[in-house]
Amino acid sequence: MRTRSYVARMPRSPTPTPKQTDAPTLSDSPISTEVVIIGAGPAGLFQVFELGLLGIKAHVLDSLKGPGGQCSELYPEKPIYDIPALPVCGAQELVDRLLQQIKPFGAEFHYGEEAVELRKKDDGRFRVVTSAGTVFDAGAVVIAAGVGSFQPRRLGVEGIEPFEGHQVHYKVTNAAAFRGKRLAIFGGGDSALDWALALAPQASSTVLVHRRAEFRAQPASVAKMRELEVAGKLRFIEGLAQSVRAASGRLSGVTVKGNDGALHELDADELLVFFGLAPKLGPIAEWGLALDKRAIVVDTEKFQSSIAGVFAIGDINTYPGKKKLILSGFHEAALAAFAVQAHLYPGKKQFLQYTTTSPAMQKRLGVAGG
Repeated sequence: MRTRSYVARMPRSPTPTPKQTDAPTLSDSPISTEVVIIGAGPAGLFQVFELGLLGIKAHVLDSLKGPGGQCSELYPEKPIYDIPALPVCGAQELVDRLLQQIKPFGAEFHYGEEAVELRKKDDGRFRVVTSAGTVFDAGAVVIAAGVGSFQPRRLGVEGIEPFEGHQVHYKVTNAAAFRGKRLAIFGGGDSALDWALALAPQASSTVLVHRRAEFRAQPASVAKMRELEVAGKLRFIEGLAQSVRAASGRLSGVTVKGNDGALHELDADELLVFFGLAPKLGPIAEWGLALDKRAIVVDTEKFQSSIAGVFAIGDINTYPGKKKLILSGFHEAALAAFAVQAHLYPGKKQFLQYTTTSPAMQKRLGVAGG
């Protein structure tokens, strides 16, 4: 989520999640919960806090491998100047503080799992399914997905789709699977260099392809790569993938056009692509929610979407006067929590309580006086 102090920069080559090519294997029994929160950025984390104050438990999903959303992935070291009572706060510091703040409420986190299905059931509850096959039975859903899920930037050549997830990889889950293989690795960041260095000694051949001579990776990694190149254990080509070759239904090679115009026909068993992550609305667009310019339309009383029981906070939502600020997301989370409570327990009378005086809230927080 952006703040007024945000200055865009490229991500630090995080390990991307793979494109889903097959339906996930579903868990045997759904996890029953009061609320599922989709997104573990600042707004999603603060939603845990606001729900926790009301005694409501939540499970939190995020397609990334850890909490923080854009703050952690895109600008962890950037200073933020518009968080109340904190004259300056690093983005990652803010995430760490939020995690500490919500610790008393025991939220369960599911990282590396993208929400791929959201469906309202006949009983009014919601079925939520993740890319890992985890199934939830939730009373309400809060979408705090920022600008959407982070997807790997794909290798943009024709005919690549049939091989993605099989011979074209956007992350490494089993390094041993590449032993003795002919590898072509694309990218110029830390992930590309780290895996080139790790896999070159065990691969049959390794070619690193980057669009320019300069790298975004650590200088020490670049130096080691150059040493392998000099030793003949790795080949580097400055250029771009132009096309792929296939034989008998399997990827057999890739054509790289060098920056000097020369074409390099590379034999390859596996392509590893590390171009970083890009935010996309993803499956959210297929859930039947009212959208306006790729954002979920909500009201400003409950921050509820066009589907009763589904709420949206943070950068993912839109309404008249919307400002994409972390501070706005915190405000939205507070009001959404009360709306979630009313949705879950319509017969329960609501009282506005304060953490300074409410024994119930202090007990939930685990502080003295509770």
